[in-house]
Amino acid sequence: MSGSDLPLSQNQSSYADGEPPSKRARLGDSSGALDSNGRSHAPSSKLDGNALPVPGSDAEDDPYSLGDTASANEHKASDLYLDTINRALLDFDFEKVCSVSTSNINIYGCLVCGKYFQGRGRSSHAYAHSIHDDHHVFINLETTKVYVLPDGYLVSDPSLEDIALVLNPKFTKASTATLSSVSHLSKSCYDLIHKPYLQGYVGLNNIKRNDHMNVIIHSLLHVAPLRDYLLLSEFKGKETELVKRFAALAKKIWNPRLFKSQVSPHEFLQEVNRASSGKFSLEKQGDPVEFLGWFLNRLHIDLGGTKKKNSSVIFTTFQGELRVETQQVIVRPDEAGNEKPKFDIDRDIKSTVSPFLFLAVDLPPPPLFQDAVEKNIIPQVSIHSVLAKYDGVTTQESTGQLRRYKCQRLPRYIILHYKRFTKNAFVEEKNPTIVTFPLRGVDFCEYLDAPPSHPPTVYDLIANVTHESVAGTTRDKENTVWKVHLRVGSGGGEGEKWLQIQDLIVEETRKEMIFLAETVLQVKTMSLSIRSVLINLRQIWERRDPTSATSGTTSMDVDRR
Repeated sequence: MSGSDLPLSQNQSSYADGEPPSKRARLGDSSGALDSNGRSHAPSSKLDGNALPVPGSDAEDDPYSLGDTASANEHKASDLYLDTINRALLDFDFEKVCSVSTSNINIYGCLVCGKYFQGRGRSSHAYAHSIHDDHHVFINLETTKVYVLPDGYLVSDPSLEDIALVLNPKFTKASTATLSSVSHLSKSCYDLIHKPYLQGYVGLNNIKRNDHMNVIIHSLLHVAPLRDYLLLSEFKGKETELVKRFAALAKKIWNPRLFKSQVSPHEFLQEVNRASSGKFSLEKQGDPVEFLGWFLNRLHIDLGGTKKKNSSVIFTTFQGELRVETQQVIVRPDEAGNEKPKFDIDRDIKSTVSPFLFLAVDLPPPPLFQDAVEKNIIPQVSIHSVLAKYDGVTTQESTGQLRRYKCQRLPRYIILHYKRFTKNAFVEEKNPTIVTFPLRGVDFCEYLDAPPSHPPTVYDLIANVTHESVAGTTRDKENTVWKVHLRVGSGGGEGEKWLQIQDLIVEETRKEMIFLAETVLQVKTMSLSIRSVLINLRQIWERRDPTSATSGTTSMDVDRR
């Protein structure tokens, strides 16, 4: 058993005769390290006294000119330092900058105390830390190579692989293939204190007030195409820092070998703050819908996307098309005062087709008056009643224009935004209306005008973002709590499992209780179940033969709910 495998209490008490390992390693020769033949050499003889390296640069990284190949053959005296590693103090979630110079160039992490320092040469902060604090094991945060300072040895030991996998997790197509399957439920993972957690369903730290961004991170990273794209990525080229950090965060959340069963999005949110010019900050509460709209478009651009279809993984996964028909409202003297304006087929109707990344759904206004027991009535509506906005018949009037909507193409993953918040001249109002919805089998065929060759139009819920605040119709941002419900695996039936995540709290929830919350966002995936296939076969049949809808001999007996 190596020293790194011992418990922390044993590591701390493993010093022989009360003498730290750093001193024991130097007992044989106080003038320098030993070479492969056991001969001592003075480190100063390897340096060029006429040239001083630039602090933090690669030129000073190996002050004793011990290359990786040569150091691999060195005496294993450096392994004596491995028992000083304290995995409980290691946290690679924060921004990788030097704790002294605040530089982000050539950063090393101390595996004893967890602090970050620049460089490892003689004039570097990591070198000084190794001498002053007697901490000698450092890892390069870019290459994951481990060195012993001030000796400059490269350490290659199998016991350090778990640290490298926490810093930079690796995934393969085989490992990502089962992340959305039922078998994923049986794979238990454990952290350093043997606390079990489910891979991909871990808490995100609410550093100050970033819970509105945490729920969006969870929702997007459970969309299989986007998740697999990020997990299998190796961004080392011209990709933006935002893309690189989002991919790194995805790998940490789905890492099966975490030291702690939680992840801090600090490094990613710092870049979000910079990229959005301070609009989305972890220090102030915000709107997850605004963040989602900005983030999806920014990711699309940063991944090389254009206005063309399928030009990025964002458009391939979330983009659909919507037909919008508009007509000028004309008030006629013979019309009744309470009659709603309608489309006039005798006049021109302007029709445009626009792409969308998510659909906005309007909620009916809440009642203005209280009931008999002095309590406000909280209305409930079904999801199909609010989706009727996109049936191509229902009209909306705004700024003297009549509009009606119908989808032309549905994406593989559709995002619905329930518009709960409206602003007036005084306050921002909240609509507490409850929307009831099935977890599976929501059919969008009534809201789609597409050829029979269109993919299935039945969708299943995979993520549900909810809002909680004090009772009333006025929005209170200061006391707002954001939560997300996530479906575990692609199971279904009685054994289907749902988890509710609020910051660091991850708990199982009953699926019958999900629709009772104030839903703001939903992410649905195109269903490939037998039932959805049967529904779509009937739709194709009805489009080809309209009489089949009323014919008792040719219609298919499928529950459309």
